[in-house]
Amino acid sequence: MSDHDSGRSPESEPAPHPRLSVVIPVYNEEKILHAAVTDLRDQLTEFGWPFEIILAENGSRDGTVPLARALSEKYPEVRFFSLGEPNYGKALREGIFRARGEFVMCDEIDLCQMDFYRRALDVLTSDESDLVIGSKVLEGASDERPMVRHAATLFFNGLLRLTLGFKGTDTHGLKAFRRTALLDVVRACLVDKDVFASELVIRAERGGVRIREIPVRILEKRPPSINLFKRVPNVLKNVGKLFVAIRIKG
Repeated sequence: MSDHDSGRSPESEPAPHPRLSVVIPVYNEEKILHAAVTDLRDQLTEFGWPFEIILAENGSRDGTVPLARALSEKYPEVRFFSLGEPNYGKALREGIFRARGEFVMCDEIDLCQMDFYRRALDVLTSDESDLVIGSKVLEGASDERPMVRHAATLFFNGLLRLTLGFKGTDTHGLKAFRRTALLDVVRACLVDKDVFASELVIRAERGGVRIREIPVRILEKRPPSINLFKRVPNVLKNVGKLFVAIRIKG
């Protein structure tokens, strides 16, 4: 695994210890990475908390790696590592372990919604919950993705309820949590790729973590980097692994 956290330009000053860590897995995001990161950085600066943005690169074949490296060298708040293989869940997990903030935000490079950040952190700082999930299907949510992707979300969440007893409405996408409350849950997770995020939520639910779902508006900045239907076999295989790990082995 390549690690570029230490790369800094000579004129950049070390960032203060963050209170908020934003972890974003990135894969073939050359076209939108610079604009998305600089815009997110500007918005977080206005937010008023010390923060870090962790770019968890995983197996890109375009110019994402050198661009992410350049951003980390230019901005003290931006950190970057590269897995060298396309694996969303593994990248997200590693990014969470590397996060230093009291609160961790799991985001997508094509979302970066400050409205969710504000509402989720209001919940966490008021000590109402330890994990906040941005639900695309909760009442009040607005899912503006293509209909086939919305239908896939409904099917997948239904599959999780049927096979694993999931009680919520959504598992994949925007999340915020108190880092110390979720680290043991993250360590217990066994699957990766697309299903890691779901395992994290389900294990947190089964472990008694205080969870709050809030509705979100989802409007993506670009089409998915991986075809939906190509993901299905691996998703089903990992749901099977998760069923064995949780339902059978406990």
